[in-house]
Amino acid sequence: MSEKTEIAAEEIGLHNLKPAPGSRRPRKRIGRGEGSGTGKTSGRGQKGAGSRSGSKSRANFEGGQMPIHMRMGKLRGPHMKKSMPFEPFRTHTQAVNLQDLEARFDAGAVVDLASLKAKGLATRKEIPVKILAKGELTKALTVNVHAVSASAREAIEKAGGTVQLIESTTSES
Repeated sequence: MSEKTEIAAEEIGLHNLKPAPGSRRPRKRIGRGEGSGTGKTSGRGQKGAGSRSGSKSRANFEGGQMPIHMRMGKLRGPHMKKSMPFEPFRTHTQAVNLQDLEARFDAGAVVDLASLKAKGLATRKEIPVKILAKGELTKALTVNVHAVSASAREAIEKAGGTVQLIESTTSES
């Protein structure tokens, strides 16, 4: 029987696991005399902050050169995307398109916040709903929402429906 088949036949288990040959090296023993190759200054070179005990080499340290995070531009002012104060004057609405109303509502239906939520549209709480004019509408619907675009209002009224705006209950600041 050859040696390879004998090794293959040996069962692998926790009792005979060992690292691959050459993958583990003994640690370097520094400061153990001149003959060791790492004596005297112990691989720290001559004088300077790096040779002292307690010296720390930060990940972003570039040897005294101005670090890259300080050379790069900054994001300042409210007009930048990831800077404060996070767009305080932006108005937030939930968009609902005419094609969604066409697909989910029957003719003569009342489209309000509760019915939109029941049909899976405009599910975010306390955010105003706005009807937009993407798609076509062929059914007469009664629409009661916070806002309607001009072209969407025209399309709803052209199909024989009516539009009533409701006041927003949230305070937008």
